[in-house]
Amino acid sequence: MKRKRIGASSLEASPIGLGHSMGFDDFSNAGLSEFKDLVSLALDLGMNFFDSSDAYWNGLHEEWLRIALNGSRHKAIVASKFGNITLADGSKATNAKPAYVQACCEASLKRLGQDCIDLYYLHRVDPQTPIEDTVGAMSRLVEQGKVRYLGICEAGIDTLKRAHRVHPITALQAEYSLWYRDTERDMIQTCRELNIGFVGYSPLGRGLLTGNIQSYEDLHVKDRRRIHPRFQGSNLENNLALVKQMQPIADRLEITLAQLAIAWVVAQGQDIWAITGTQRIKYLEQSISAAQLVLSHDDLQALEHIFSPQARAGDRYPREMLSGLGI
Repeated sequence: MKRKRIGASSLEASPIGLGHSMGFDDFSNAGLSEFKDLVSLALDLGMNFFDSSDAYWNGLHEEWLRIALNGSRHKAIVASKFGNITLADGSKATNAKPAYVQACCEASLKRLGQDCIDLYYLHRVDPQTPIEDTVGAMSRLVEQGKVRYLGICEAGIDTLKRAHRVHPITALQAEYSLWYRDTERDMIQTCRELNIGFVGYSPLGRGLLTGNIQSYEDLHVKDRRRIHPRFQGSNLENNLALVKQMQPIADRLEITLAQLAIAWVVAQGQDIWAITGTQRIKYLEQSISAAQLVLSHDDLQALEHIFSPQARAGDRYPREMLSGLGI
């Protein structure tokens, strides 16, 4: 698999990376064994980009990544994050105070079993802490040799520029898919101007673009997507009608809808990466294959016409969650 340099860094990453699955719930030894097999296969197939966070599985994702990469750490680019907190009542909060930055990094290094994290993101911008203070603290991690490069997630353009002035930002991570293309308007262009790589998570629109969801009832009663407007009522009906229009293209290319969606994201530029959250061998193989597909100009235009920004229905998150993004 061809690799691409992330921003102005020396990191050469596969065009698709492996993140975590929100729906995964088997934290037994059997689940760990499957995870190890998944990471091993990813490396064998040329994927070297692994995306984690201290928020994923309450830190267990970092621990499992350490175990899975045992003996193969030198083959991988490992990214992790801090600052996205779940409170005792289940609500979300942020903390990006300088002292917390240092503490989080130390804890992640221990869970990952590493001396240095390749790419360390601020997971969510803390509106109570100036970004200059946060990135200043993150830059000291670079000076200490505990982090190689810095990233930031779901930041607004002004915040990204302010952060970049304090210390070079290597990557911005935000949601990006055929269904959610808002970042195209200004954010990706800003990243290009600043030579910052753009890493898109949820390239399948939280599963919407797979064709596997046909109704609200297909979502488990505890599935968080049930509170997302894009998966509710007439919004879901509208969005599924868009997905249906993808099918003739996928059929002609003899690929799945999910592969078509991933191939579109990767095709958006040499400075664009996709993060998949699958925990299944079958879907990992398909995702890696999709990242190597070359879509024709006509197919790209057809997909972009189907998913024009005004065509989708419903916000990606509830209004209260959206207020914490793009700060």
